[in-house]
Amino acid sequence: MPLSEYEQRVLAQMEQHLRDADPALEKSMTSKGRIDVRKLSIGVVLAIVGLGVLVAGVATSQVWLGILGFVAMLGGVMLATTLSTTKNNSARAASARAASGFMTRQQERWQKRQDRR
Repeated sequence: MPLSEYEQRVLAQMEQHLRDADPALEKSMTSKGRIDVRKLSIGVVLAIVGLGVLVAGVATSQVWLGILGFVAMLGGVMLATTLSTTKNNSARAASARAASGFMTRQQERWQKRQDRR
């Protein structure tokens, strides 16, 4: 069910207010993180080496070697797909504080409207 025009307008106003109140929130929500080329390349190499060790373990019927290769391959993939987010953590904490203040103000406004009725 799509939003009505009024709901879309209110949502747009809330988004604009959040952008104005805390630019760090907008930055943390829109940025997907930076790709660390070094981590990516090490992860890809580790995954390829792990795959080779896994195949060698299967070919030689060495279970422990196959498990070691699988763990290395999994670690390489995890390392390669993890984005660098160290700078975004502090921005996230600041934006959470600003968002909680925004929500508190919205609750107070809602309570005032309910009291008027």
